[in-house]
Amino acid sequence: MKNIKALSFFSGAMGLDLGLKKAGIDVILACESEKFIRETIKLNNPNLKVLEDINLYSAEDIRKAAGLKKNEKIDLMVGGPPCQAFSTAGKRLSVNENRGVVFFKYLELIKQLNPTYFVIENVRGLLSVPLKHIPHNSRKGKLKPTEEKGGTLLSILDYLKNCGYKVSFNLYSSANFGTPQIRERVVIIGNKKEKLPYLIPTHSDNVEFGLKPWKTFKMATKGLHNIKHDHVNFPKARIKYYKKLKEGQNWKNLTIPLQKEALGNSYFAGGGKTGFLRRLGWNKPSPTLVTDPTMPATDLAHPELDRPLSIQEYKRIQEFPDNWKLSGNLRNQYKQIGNAVPVSLGHAIGKLIVNHINKKKIKTINNFRYSRYLNTSDLDWQKSFKNKITSKQKTFKF
Repeated sequence: MKNIKALSFFSGAMGLDLGLKKAGIDVILACESEKFIRETIKLNNPNLKVLEDINLYSAEDIRKAAGLKKNEKIDLMVGGPPCQAFSTAGKRLSVNENRGVVFFKYLELIKQLNPTYFVIENVRGLLSVPLKHIPHNSRKGKLKPTEEKGGTLLSILDYLKNCGYKVSFNLYSSANFGTPQIRERVVIIGNKKEKLPYLIPTHSDNVEFGLKPWKTFKMATKGLHNIKHDHVNFPKARIKYYKKLKEGQNWKNLTIPLQKEALGNSYFAGGGKTGFLRRLGWNKPSPTLVTDPTMPATDLAHPELDRPLSIQEYKRIQEFPDNWKLSGNLRNQYKQIGNAVPVSLGHAIGKLIVNHINKKKIKTINNFRYSRYLNTSDLDWQKSFKNKITSKQKTFKF
């Protein structure tokens, strides 16, 4: 078995790294721009080299910091660049803001460091955000490929192809890998020799393909009922409505007058609004954890108690060890865990790469639904994108 080493960027609280370690991959360097998160990394990994803002370092700086020999090959680079620029909930500014620009800094480092494998993890919005958004009232004639929905990903794939990588990607629900949470993330994996298959699921919603059933919130939080929980609180005005909701319910289970009172103007807005006044169900996976469980449109309340989920429950849902230390105040701790990659998803990524390196047969399951959405695999996405584009595709120039 080869000793596999990885460089980790945008490391956060290290959920992805914990998963890689579980698969047998040694993370030898981390990189994180926020000071309180670097402190979290050092609290749990005091001997690990931790760099700051990725923009401060050249490829040579990184090799030196990682203690790599002059011609030593890098096995793996992993990173989840800040996703706000690509989130469907944000302004979808793509690379036209700094958080998008650091994404391309990471791509440049992939080219310069030339790892055998790389991993990019990001939000679902990456599949559809244009590289350059043209407002509807400013559109004249046909859009360029980079201005179409998906233009950012098109440019990323084009760049990686020009670097000599063969790339696969999909949108994965972490629940399919043993996480007690329906958290969907795009995972892009590249290798110089061949395109890797998709991640190997271990669980499924309907116990299909002989897999285990999804893990639930009740399973995740077993043994936490007799401990002291660290949590923020809902505004007092909101508690009034939670007292009327049972586990697994949300604002729709209130009377119509109370719905209008609780949601205000949001009641008349479009969309499902499923995140308002949301109590988790004991026997279902958690919804996607967010960086603040008290935000009105993304409430995450305990199934029975009139409080948000606690830090201890957040850690269980994201599969961090109970003794994982977190730096910063309570809000900072929620942010760190809420932004993390679930450990089981990280383990699935690591296991696929380890099996590929060691030339082990990789099991594939045909027609497995990795997420709730259509056209999310590299093959389906590219086919769908090409159907929208009839003009010649253009390469994004760095």
